[in-house]
Amino acid sequence: MPAAAILAAGGLGRRLGGDVPKQFLEIGGRTIVERSVEAFVSHPDVDQIVVVLPDGVAPPPLWSECPKPLRVVRGGPRRQDSVAAGFAAVDARYELVVIHDAARPFVDAATISRVMAAARESGAAIAALPASDTVKEAEAGTPPVVRRTVPRESVWLAQTPQAFGRQVLEDAIALGRSGASGTDEAALAEQAGHAVRLVEGDARNIKITTPGDLAAARALLAGGPRPRAAAAVPLRVGIGYDSHRLAEGRPLRLGGIDIPHPRGPQGHSDGDALCHAITDALLGAAAAGDIGRHFPDTDARWHGADSVGLLQRAVALVHEAGYRVANVDAVVIAERPALAPHVDRIRARLAAVLGVEAGAVSVKGKTNEGMGEIGRGEGIAVHAVATLIADA
Repeated sequence: MPAAAILAAGGLGRRLGGDVPKQFLEIGGRTIVERSVEAFVSHPDVDQIVVVLPDGVAPPPLWSECPKPLRVVRGGPRRQDSVAAGFAAVDARYELVVIHDAARPFVDAATISRVMAAARESGAAIAALPASDTVKEAEAGTPPVVRRTVPRESVWLAQTPQAFGRQVLEDAIALGRSGASGTDEAALAEQAGHAVRLVEGDARNIKITTPGDLAAARALLAGGPRPRAAAAVPLRVGIGYDSHRLAEGRPLRLGGIDIPHPRGPQGHSDGDALCHAITDALLGAAAAGDIGRHFPDTDARWHGADSVGLLQRAVALVHEAGYRVANVDAVVIAERPALAPHVDRIRARLAAVLGVEAGAVSVKGKTNEGMGEIGRGEGIAVHAVATLIADA
């Protein structure tokens, strides 16, 4: 399901100071808003982009050459007014809309894909990070005093992107127009009675609000300290394997792409052997266990699960370990169908989830020369190798 993206850049960034709106300040030779827009222009599942800018601010000339439909609209006095203006410019054919703060220029394709996949399933999803510090709720007053300690496992710190089904977002915007307010669209969706799923965010996906944030962003691009612990070993390699019996009438999905074939894998999830093998390779490289440990087939939560979502969780665990994906190589062994016509779409889909360029993903199809169960067309197997590099 293709999606539209709204980049909220309608504020003036007064907390950062200066005469230029913060989203038009440069980091690493490009403006903050240009970096944020590029993340969605390059994402294969985003077809239309709407950028909300302050009144009187001209868009960069290069946006006129954008390879995807890109519209610029003027924002309102509040964030929710700006998002409503952006939503009004979204083509009616898009049933999924992603909203992102332009002040978060380090969002990656994997985070975007995780949020979009969750919103397709549940109607609304946001990127967020679990609290790592002890959380205190304060009594009002000066000086503040602790009212109570909040269990930190129940506290998540919201980020963007946030993704919504069209009807959910329409409900949230309508509630805002009726007088309700919220610091983000998820808050309005909650007030409108919709459940909002939490999806693993990324510690690098910082929001630039203060001069300190701006300095940290420039340090990141200059190779300075990152907001996560550095990995001890600069490069790690993992291998993965998965196999499934094939059964009549089951859909065949590989790398998140449905492939026409009369037989598909039997499995607790959707049986995507390619995603499973790559997931195991990533977990192995990060020394984070295996797919059975994280997504056991004895847990009803994973029955019929989209294996792309499982792969996205593995990528998040790789990031938590202080690494990022460098490349993946996989061999799909099946007598039929021929994989070649589908390889480019599979590579693009996997690259978006892994947060890499398509050129860093290799997928090869091989037969078993008629030998054994796979050779008789009764099964499918996948071998995968993943390379991780220290994210520092």
